[in-house]
Amino acid sequence: MRAEIEADGEGLYLLEQSFRYSYANPVLRLRHRLIVVPPAVHGAQYRVDHGLSVSGAPVRVSETVDGFGNHVMDMETPAVAEWIEFAAWALVDCRGPAAMTALPPQSVDDDRLLASTALTRADGALAEAALDLCAASSSDMELAERACTWSRQSMAYLYGVTKVDTPAATALAGGHGVCQDYAHVMLALCRAAGLPARYVSGHLIGEGGSHAWVEVVMSDPTDQAGQTVAVAFDPTHERRAAEGYFTVAVGRDYADVAPTSGTFDGACPGELSARKRLGLADPSRYPAAS
Repeated sequence: MRAEIEADGEGLYLLEQSFRYSYANPVLRLRHRLIVVPPAVHGAQYRVDHGLSVSGAPVRVSETVDGFGNHVMDMETPAVAEWIEFAAWALVDCRGPAAMTALPPQSVDDDRLLASTALTRADGALAEAALDLCAASSSDMELAERACTWSRQSMAYLYGVTKVDTPAATALAGGHGVCQDYAHVMLALCRAAGLPARYVSGHLIGEGGSHAWVEVVMSDPTDQAGQTVAVAFDPTHERRAAEGYFTVAVGRDYADVAPTSGTFDGACPGELSARKRLGLADPSRYPAAS
């Protein structure tokens, strides 16, 4: 995936992405889902406008908001002769870093963020590590920080040895992984320790490709009233996620927020080519942003 990224701070950003699927033979009854447009609001990030165009086949499009507040676009078409391309864009006003997002108070008891999934299930090694981290931590924030550090130091970054459906325990046992693996390992630790946490799909402004990190749900340690917040951590880089993090979607794990996915009836798999451009937009060209 090619990226043209221009800045790393606050401002008005334009995210453009395209996904082209080519088929050796015609395919039938294609159903496709995109989760590539950021939600209307996420912390200090506000979606101003967005759009989608599809070429290569006539499609029926529906846009919905899922249970996590993600913007979901579903497409259906009876047949694709050779190729189909989805091109989505979003204009987003980033008014501050992604470090902390206010949530409803009941979020700390959200069973979806406490239960393990197929990708975040803790095996013996992860469960033992969670117990040790709990014993060494005096607060939820300290526990989250220790889980972030443990996740990064438990594996070496290596592309191509895991897949998006590799469970956390498998990646950990192999000793290598990429951003979604670090996120899944940290999620497994947090949930095994009783700390609600969610997977974040997005982009790092100033770097190519997509990225994944974790938001841990807790009472705001800086607020005496104890407001509930999601605190962002990036275990791939062993740090708090702040400036330059562009959020697209949140969920229990990667499976909830896969950017592009779908099914069809056909004899051959599709070949995917994708492009992305994320950069500062000229406010004068977008009156809706002013």
